[in-house]
Amino acid sequence: MGFSFMRRLKFYGVGFGLGLVFVFFFFQNRGCSWLPGNRVKNTILERVMVISDETAEAFEKKGVTEEDVVAALNDGSVLFGESNKNKESKVYVIEYEGNKFLYTLPYESFITEVKLGGDALKTKTTDVGMGTIYRFPVDKNLVYLDSSKVLKCQIDQLNLKDAKAIFSKIKKSGKIDFERTDLTVRPKPEHYIVFTQDSVRVVAKTIWYKDKLEILSFDFPSEVKCP
Repeated sequence: MGFSFMRRLKFYGVGFGLGLVFVFFFFQNRGCSWLPGNRVKNTILERVMVISDETAEAFEKKGVTEEDVVAALNDGSVLFGESNKNKESKVYVIEYEGNKFLYTLPYESFITEVKLGGDALKTKTTDVGMGTIYRFPVDKNLVYLDSSKVLKCQIDQLNLKDAKAIFSKIKKSGKIDFERTDLTVRPKPEHYIVFTQDSVRVVAKTIWYKDKLEILSFDFPSEVKCP
């Protein structure tokens, strides 16, 4: 005689419960993208992670490393009660091994700035100096080029083959220019990334478009004007 509905439901419940235990304790919640804390961490990991020069000094004094900042996103705890999650430009606090890291999420921006400690309600993205890029999203095609003639002309002058070549240069020497970056521009904030190509200082004007870092134009010393 077949199992009754209630008995089958009981067996299903036991199996489901064991599955949850397996996920929580063996995978340390990392397989549960639907959990609120993991959704926050995934959102942060989808952005370009940067720190200011001031924060770099604070990290050095406390012995905090780049590995600690990334590890906090794997194993840290999101402190929702201390985070600023009600505004367009959110700031999340994640605690890991005695340190509290603040990750800013400016509205429609492609960066997340990491800070050490402080009040999330009073924390804003840095607007002076330069920012060191700590980490990029895992996407080898992260850079997207605008199709304008001016941009094509500039790329030819810089002797850059394509978007992948530009991304390689940015990964090698790129920094965020906080001072020129404007988070108030709509519909998309404008960011300026500084990198070096053949000993030339290049500034790329960029926006976040469809999960890609779109380059709109370059600024660099040149005797030839692009049309």
